[in-house]
Amino acid sequence: MDEYVWIGESTAIESLKKFVKAVVDIFPKEYLRSPNNEDIARILANGERHGFPRMLGSIDCMHWEWKNCPATWKGQFSSHICEPTIVLEVVASFDLWI
Repeated sequence: MDEYVWIGESTAIESLKKFVKAVVDIFPKEYLRSPNNEDIARILANGERHGFPRMLGSIDCMHWEWKNCPATWKGQFSSHICEPTIVLEVVASFDLWI
């Protein structure tokens, strides 16, 4: 992080925590809830218009290096890059509702 934005790790972590808290405080009713029947119908209709019937969203994943992985878990979480990683998975709709 320091090489890209020139701030220290503790400052980056603190900034991220404040950003996430602000998102949770400002947008809970719109984005941080399960979809209701109206939302599901809108998402399914949009998917069908684009040639993807019965699709609520698309899934993506990535391996994120786990720098502070406990030594006893290292073998269990090591991947193709021979370093411990955590797999982050997300399903997003066309309008980026995660």
